[in-house]
Amino acid sequence: MEEKVAEKTASQVKNSVYQQKLAAVYQETKTQPEGLTTQEAKERVEKDGYNELKAKKKESVLKLFLETFKDAMVIVLLIVSVVQLLMGSPLESIIIFAVLLLNSVVSVVQTKKAESSLDALRQLSAPMAKVVRSGEKISVPARELVVGDIVLLDAGDYVPADGRLTEAGTLKIDEGMLTGESVPAEKEVVDLTKEVPVGDRVNMVHSGTLVVYGRGAFIVTSTGNQTEIGQVADLLENATSSVTPLQRNLDKFSKKLGIAILILSLVILGIQVARIFLEGQQDVSKDLLNAFMFAVAVAVAAIPEALQSIVTIVLSLGTKRMAKRNAIIRKLPAVETLGSTSIICTDKTGTLTQNKMTIVDFYLPNGKTGEFNPQPETWSKDEERLIQISVLANDASISEEGQELGDPTEVAMVSFSDKVNQPFEQLRKKYPRQAELPFDSDRKLMSTVHTIDGKRMLLTKGGPDIVFSRSKQVLINGEVQPLTTEILDQMKKQNEAFSNRALRVLAFGYKLLEEQHEVSLDDENDFVLVGILAMIDPPREAVFQAVADAKSAGIKTVMITGDHKTTASAIAKEIGIFADGDMALTGQELDALSEEKLNADLEKISVYARVSPENKIRIVRAWQNKGHVSAMTGDGVNDAPALKQADIGIAMGSGTDVAKDAAAMVLTDDNFVSIVQAVEVGRNVYDNIKKAIAYLFAGNLGAIIAIIVALLMNWVNPFTALQLLFINLVNDSIPAIALGMEKSEPNVMKRKPRDPNEGIFAGQTLLSVVYRGILIGAAVIVAQFIGLQDSAEMGVAMAFSTLILSRTLQTFPARSNVQTAIGAGFFQNKTVIYAVLFCSALYGVALLPGLREVFSIPASFGFHQFGIAFGLAFLAMILMELTKLVLRKKVEQV
Repeated sequence: MEEKVAEKTASQVKNSVYQQKLAAVYQETKTQPEGLTTQEAKERVEKDGYNELKAKKKESVLKLFLETFKDAMVIVLLIVSVVQLLMGSPLESIIIFAVLLLNSVVSVVQTKKAESSLDALRQLSAPMAKVVRSGEKISVPARELVVGDIVLLDAGDYVPADGRLTEAGTLKIDEGMLTGESVPAEKEVVDLTKEVPVGDRVNMVHSGTLVVYGRGAFIVTSTGNQTEIGQVADLLENATSSVTPLQRNLDKFSKKLGIAILILSLVILGIQVARIFLEGQQDVSKDLLNAFMFAVAVAVAAIPEALQSIVTIVLSLGTKRMAKRNAIIRKLPAVETLGSTSIICTDKTGTLTQNKMTIVDFYLPNGKTGEFNPQPETWSKDEERLIQISVLANDASISEEGQELGDPTEVAMVSFSDKVNQPFEQLRKKYPRQAELPFDSDRKLMSTVHTIDGKRMLLTKGGPDIVFSRSKQVLINGEVQPLTTEILDQMKKQNEAFSNRALRVLAFGYKLLEEQHEVSLDDENDFVLVGILAMIDPPREAVFQAVADAKSAGIKTVMITGDHKTTASAIAKEIGIFADGDMALTGQELDALSEEKLNADLEKISVYARVSPENKIRIVRAWQNKGHVSAMTGDGVNDAPALKQADIGIAMGSGTDVAKDAAAMVLTDDNFVSIVQAVEVGRNVYDNIKKAIAYLFAGNLGAIIAIIVALLMNWVNPFTALQLLFINLVNDSIPAIALGMEKSEPNVMKRKPRDPNEGIFAGQTLLSVVYRGILIGAAVIVAQFIGLQDSAEMGVAMAFSTLILSRTLQTFPARSNVQTAIGAGFFQNKTVIYAVLFCSALYGVALLPGLREVFSIPASFGFHQFGIAFGLAFLAMILMELTKLVLRKKVEQV
């Protein structure tokens, strides 16, 4: 990886700070519980810099603009443009240069738009922070925090820097932006000795995360680019934006075409010059000039000047179609990249799942399990008590507008109560809370006091193991009975069964209290065990079919998540991602793999759990190194570097701005099925781009053939440079764009993803270009020969007319390489018909008096000559369709 933007300073604490003793952290950061003095903080700011993300210097707009002129075809066109200007043809020169300028401006704008992801990342920083300086609590700008500062946290605060906790009172922090987990992380002041991923560092807090519950204090151990979010910023800086297969192929082809055109033009110029001197012509200078212009005409005829613009327009048409399917394209080339995607590396939380904890099962000591009856009047006393405890020993709520407030696990319980027609608000009004023992991560319990049916009760929920161990009795069929070993074993067995299904389990119990008794933690014993509830962040309903559709299209789906391996594997198996024989790895297990081992096992690994941003980039690169085009989905800050590294990054509409800015595509509905639909559009767009390219090059090939034959026959140049520019830039552009609106072939999602190294002319495309080009060239040659019987000027007019008409009518055969225009549905794409009519009208305008001279059409050119040109062009079109039928039969026989 490239050198990082900001090097680690001496006063930034090493990453293993979570494994050190708290006393050692105080010593290494050179601080104390009373905090730093104002002078010490000032000195550290001067030494380490401000607590903000720093970026590399961006390339100037001028440099980006100049780099767009490195393309081989662009260089050839620049040479042609200069030559035209020197030869006294400023109009042709201006047209060529204007097209090149437009393409350069579009390219620079796209590049500058892609730089916004880091700006969004910097906006995540908290504006102010509460710190202890010289023993006093004060507020300072978060950018002025330094290593060694003691920072105080309360619910609702954004964590302003990375640090080691010194205090934690029921502290819960939403770290989803870094870990991808939907449930807030419970924090505590403990010493950890083992190496664990970021999501399991319970004694640490990280910059940019949100305190959702409790309070705490921590020693700042990292600031700026040395924080976890800073590492993400570095990864974003150094992640390489992949060049799309189409861009790569067009670039390769442009270089080869540019070289070939130069060689061909020089050969033609050489032949002309040799002929001039061998034949001993009198006006050598004039003949040399004509020979040079002949060579220039070849270059103009061969280069599809409007190619880049047409490809851009076809891609833009694809973006509109994708937008209708809830996929917003931010980077235009992504439309085509989707069509060749063979790997989708998808996040779990919020992408495959609903990002909403949901109760899916329960178990009572009497053996009842499954689904709750949504009719409360039919409930047993056991079921009624289970719902009561889950709602009353609970701090979450749901507003009338549907806004969910509180811990996702608790929200799931009140939501479940509403779902089974027992409104949680009614229960809370009927049985108001009289006292509480808040949840604590040490004891893993929460208890509240209520009077139910005239009895004062302590209602408790918590971890199954804790509640089981503190229970003495059990509620079965409305009666309190002793908790026997057999019943307890059955409860533990069911808890384990739920856990094996990757379900999060909570147990519920209660205890009778005396009327005036003041509750304390000592009362959380001798419970009556009521039952357990199991919940999970469930898969989206549409995901099952989407994964199956992707598989039928030859696309492998890989789950990459910050969640635990057991949970991730269970979800992956349920929705069809994880099959028999597949592997699941944690981030630490991935780190332990060598590149050779990863490369060997890569295609069998379907699930990666507990991963870091670095892990995600490594996975994407591993697939790319195997020649696959990879898509990466995600919604958190932790996903952003991999979104940028992937061939196409796909962010969720509900995700962070950082993820969206790093991605090439945003799903407005967060629906995985939209990705598969977008792939279909992408494949269709690529097919249409190939049709447009084949259309352009077949016409250009026909012109080159006619020029070369004219040279060999010692005829006049059949075209002027202006005629060729008019056809390439104006006339051909409209039909090519119309071809970009063709609908998908019936089997588009049954084909395997195309090879990203496949050339533009792979398959039948090259064959189509060749036979259509030959037919166009033959029609033009015959037309020029007929015209030359009258005069050289008429020969040029006939050649130009036949070329423009045959290239226009070629639009119909270009709609498909295998089906005829009739077979493909003649009126299915009415835009093609409108394009042909429009281009025919353009040609008619060129025949008007006053414009004839501009296009070198003599006054004697009339209906007779037009009839011959049109007849030859129409015959060429018919032969193209017949040739297509013959070739298709041969392919079917093979």
